[in-house]
Amino acid sequence: MESLQNNASPNYGTKSYLRRLAEVGIVSAKLGLTSFGGPIAHLAYFRDEYVVRRKWLDETSYADLVALCQFLPGPASSQVGIGIGIVRAGLWGGLTAWLGFTLPSVIALVMFAYLMHGFDIAGSGWIHGLKIVAVAIVAHAVSGMGQKLASDRSRATIAVLTASVTLLWQSAVTQVLLIVLAGLIGLRLYRGTVRAESPDLRIRIGRKAAVSCLILFGALLIALPIFRQTAVTGWLPLFDSFYRAGSLVFGGGHVVLPLLEREVVPTGWVSQEQFIAGYGAAQAVPGPLFTFASYLGAMTGGIGGALVATAAIFTPAFLLVVGTLPFWNSLRRSANVQAALTGVQAAVVGILLAALYDPLWTTAIRAPVDFALVSILFMMLAFWKLPPWIVVAAGAAGGAFIHWIA
Repeated sequence: MESLQNNASPNYGTKSYLRRLAEVGIVSAKLGLTSFGGPIAHLAYFRDEYVVRRKWLDETSYADLVALCQFLPGPASSQVGIGIGIVRAGLWGGLTAWLGFTLPSVIALVMFAYLMHGFDIAGSGWIHGLKIVAVAIVAHAVSGMGQKLASDRSRATIAVLTASVTLLWQSAVTQVLLIVLAGLIGLRLYRGTVRAESPDLRIRIGRKAAVSCLILFGALLIALPIFRQTAVTGWLPLFDSFYRAGSLVFGGGHVVLPLLEREVVPTGWVSQEQFIAGYGAAQAVPGPLFTFASYLGAMTGGIGGALVATAAIFTPAFLLVVGTLPFWNSLRRSANVQAALTGVQAAVVGILLAALYDPLWTTAIRAPVDFALVSILFMMLAFWKLPPWIVVAAGAAGGAFIHWIA
């Protein structure tokens, strides 16, 4: 762990590093307060903030990071945010980025558990407006990424076919298989083709520390169920349940819900009705859907339970990102890996395109007035270049107005 500590603070100079760390915290907290719409929408918000506006990463590096996190189990959008924080300000930057993005929804869902249980917010007009905002955000991201990463005939074909198959056979396994297949196609089509140079990601974490994190990830996954047998009460069973849920789910977001239900409902920690009510609340708050664990932990053991459940479900994501990023630059420099990533990047565009239709478009655009609102919001993003938080506020107000006049 000493190696990990030594690499926690990049050598920018103390004042410069603290400024970077504070900047990461402020920007990620803003995203945590405004990023509605689920993991695919989060990736669109991240791209707009980190790539387009702040230029912390270039388009290719961002797509590569998204591709890496799609392969890892856990919440992909949170892992991308952690990775960007590490690139910007080292290990503490990754932790700060995670806290900023996650804490707003943790607080909101714990408040739901204590104060708002039983209120029906699913049908609120402003909630519907936020769903429409997510459509505009993802449409803007698909447009921008498609122009850069799927602009020729071959890559556009990969993107469209990936979107089509994703919609016809919807599962996390399908998504992973499509990314692998796109990589193989990219290797076949683009081998020997040098893609545009992309700067290395600044990963100031040693490889020994990275391997230690991967070993710790596996050790906890094996050891926690064993030690749980000797501690039927206390926090260990809760930590084990949520750690396994965070470790074994690919696709993130909604995919984790059945895993969590099997962990908390049969054990009697929460009732089926409480589980469903919390799921409805989780749809209404920004940030990662994995913070649904915070609600379940609060229902089980109050504030302490919320903290344990939240830490447990996100710990695998953090360990895996820290464990894989130090190896990513050397892999990206390989000509064969670059060729494969060219195909993978096009597939990522296709996955975003599929998500734009289902679940975003199918659940949000239900009438001509919804299409009118999403068109206005897209115009605000793409042509007026307004900050996303203004678009979010406008969408919520527009949704409330539509609900009022209906």
